[in-house]
Amino acid sequence: MRFGLFFIGIVSLLFSAACKPAAAPVAVGDRPVAVNGMPVKDAPRRAMKPEAELSWSTFEGNVQKVKDFKGRVLLLDFWATYCPPCKEGIPHLLELQARYPNDLQVIGLHVGGPEDRPKVPAFLDEMKITYPLAVPEDELTRFVFGEESAIPQTAIFDREGKFVRKIVGFDKEIAAQLDEAIAQAIAK
Repeated sequence: MRFGLFFIGIVSLLFSAACKPAAAPVAVGDRPVAVNGMPVKDAPRRAMKPEAELSWSTFEGNVQKVKDFKGRVLLLDFWATYCPPCKEGIPHLLELQARYPNDLQVIGLHVGGPEDRPKVPAFLDEMKITYPLAVPEDELTRFVFGEESAIPQTAIFDREGKFVRKIVGFDKEIAAQLDEAIAQAIAK
C-alpha cells in the first residue's frame, strides 16, 4: 500500500512538472523578441491600431494624433532630461523646425517617467525648446521602440501620416541622417 501511494505521488509529480503550459511570449509592442526562451528575429513590427491614430497627450492635457498633422512631415523625438544624447540633439531639432516651419512639425515626447517629469520645466528653459512637448501613449512607444529601448529615438512620419523612418541616438552622423530623412520626406 505504501509503495502504491509512493508510486502515485512520484508519477503525479512527474506529470505536473512535465505538463506546464508554454511560457508566454516576451515582447515589446507586438513584435515578440522570444517565445519560450528562443529568439524570434523575423516577427513583424506593426502598430496595433492605424498609424494615423497613434497619439500623445500634451502637457496641457490635450490629445493629439499623427493624423492631426496630415500635410506636414512629423518628427517625434522620444527623450528624457537625464539623457546626454537627447540634450545634444535638441539644438539640431530646433534648427530643423526653423528650417522647415511650414513643412515640418517637431514634437518632443517625454519618456523619462514620473520621477523625471518635475525636472522638465527647468530643462525646457535651459534648452530653449520652442516645439511642443507631450507624453506618448503606450502603443506609440511600443510601435516606435520595438526591440530598442535606448533614447533618444526619433520617428519620422510623412505628409500622409505614414511611418517612414526611425533613428536611434544622436551624434554628427545621425544629424546628417536626420537632415536627409526630413529632406526626402518633405520632397515627396
